[in-house]
Amino acid sequence: MIEVKSIDKPDERRDFPRGHLEVCNLTGLTFGMATFEPGWKWSDSVKPIAGTELCEVQHYGLVLKGTLHIRMRDGSEADVGPGDLMVVPPGHDAWVVGDEQVLAYDFSSGIADYAKSD
Repeated sequence: MIEVKSIDKPDERRDFPRGHLEVCNLTGLTFGMATFEPGWKWSDSVKPIAGTELCEVQHYGLVLKGTLHIRMRDGSEADVGPGDLMVVPPGHDAWVVGDEQVLAYDFSSGIADYAKSD
């Protein structure tokens, strides 16, 4: 059976300070579209929801707009911007660089619980 959903009509929207995540659930795939406003930082906006020191979700994503800076537990860092595909392992912080909104797609199974309040 073919399954089709539109991100324009997500199954769920999760709001957090300076951003939100729209989630579509399909068989075998949880898809997220993240919007982060200037000033968004995981450790400020999502850490209180996650209850962990760093983001422990593995991300497989594509940045459509804006730039994110990612810092790993081991100190390694990278910027990801428009057109960049990324694989980010658990154990990171991230934040918006500059004054442009970030829009990113995430195809990770872990996105099912990202920024989800109990």
